[in-house]
Amino acid sequence: MRVKINLKCSECGSKNYLTSKNKTNHPEKIQVPKYCPKDRKVTLHVES
Repeated sequence: MRVKINLKCSECGSKNYLTSKNKTNHPEKIQVPKYCPKDRKVTLHVES
């Protein structure tokens, strides 16, 4: 079952990205390096 999740910047805390994941295959929280427009650099975004 795929669910929609928000990715939150680990430095400033803003929710910048919306994605989906399969909870049965990947039950752990995902961490992805993405561009944060507020910080204007690539930061680690975590599932919120």
